[in-house]
Amino acid sequence: MPSRAFLSWSKDLLNYDFGFGHPMSPIRLDLTMRLAQELGLLDGADITVASSGLVPDETLALVHSAEYIAAVHAASDDDTPDETRGLGTEDNPSFPGMHEASSRMVASTVDAAMAVWRGEAEHAINLAGGMHHAMPEGAAGFCIYNDAAVAIKLLQQAGARRVLYVDLDAHHGDGVERAFWNDPDVLTLSIHQSGATLFPGTGYPTDIGGPDAQGTAVNIAVPARTESGEWLRALHAVLPEAARAFQPDMIVSQHGCDAHSLDTLSDLRVSIDAQRQGATLVHDLAHELCDGKWLALGGGGYSVVDVVPIMWTHVLSLVVHQEVECAVHTPPQWRQYIRQYLDHSPPETMGDDWGPASYTDWGRGYDPQSDIDRAVRATRSAVFPHLGVDLSYEI
Repeated sequence: MPSRAFLSWSKDLLNYDFGFGHPMSPIRLDLTMRLAQELGLLDGADITVASSGLVPDETLALVHSAEYIAAVHAASDDDTPDETRGLGTEDNPSFPGMHEASSRMVASTVDAAMAVWRGEAEHAINLAGGMHHAMPEGAAGFCIYNDAAVAIKLLQQAGARRVLYVDLDAHHGDGVERAFWNDPDVLTLSIHQSGATLFPGTGYPTDIGGPDAQGTAVNIAVPARTESGEWLRALHAVLPEAARAFQPDMIVSQHGCDAHSLDTLSDLRVSIDAQRQGATLVHDLAHELCDGKWLALGGGGYSVVDVVPIMWTHVLSLVVHQEVECAVHTPPQWRQYIRQYLDHSPPETMGDDWGPASYTDWGRGYDPQSDIDRAVRATRSAVFPHLGVDLSYEI
């Protein structure tokens, strides 16, 4: 009988490590898995936990050029950085075994995706994945290989007719969008801080896909300092209607949690509870539209103690259908570990001080004086006509 959930995990995934002082510290993964374990989320008989090896270079070549893959090998084996390809830079320092660590991350995402597609699990998750900035010819934004794009390519080869990719990271999911820019069978939806004020400087509402795929790149570019209720209003105003119009066979989602106010690499103010609600919406749409076929990935998140382990444990709890309330206290052993080994005051609960997040439904009316409403309307106006969604009632 298939498992309810599939978790790609091994401690080898901690080897994706750019070194001391880099924002993307693998401690965030270690703390997440420790928290999930101590909350009992990995104890059920209906969850499969599996490790992965490496993917062949031919699989990486579904998304990345042969020249770039060779450059990663060289930077990994001989410490030969290639800054023209984003390797050996401040964002992406080269390190021994970089290719192997990056390839294993891709393999973990691929194995999770295939477990769902083959019916071996209803949902799957790889929190080490979600490297959405990696491009065909180079590394970018802490991302070496684009695991999400590779997995979607393989899902298509395995028979997936339509795949919906949802990106909740504070930064635009530019690499995945680029991979499927002119593919009408993959809809990429990204809600992110506007590229006018944040890396990578892309993802505007008028970026709607190539000539053969108009409307399948959906970008919700929210203003800096967007708060929880505004973020939820924007997401609910676009994602459900776009997903229902597209009718995917499977959903792949990226759950970078750097939209939180404690994160130093964005200017958004989205609480843990709001991001948890965003993940819940994705989960519920998977059940509504594609028989639960859902792959969840990690991504950005640089408040590595106070936010990332909490938020990603919430995502994992949805995958295993053991939801954890924000008011639940974090386990004492986990808090003690943080105090002892990190000399840091640990989070006391599975939420933050902001309390439950609420939002006003888009159907209640459009406010032209609202920055968030103008951003939402720009997105809806740009893509919904291409998706066959009726906007006449909004005129």
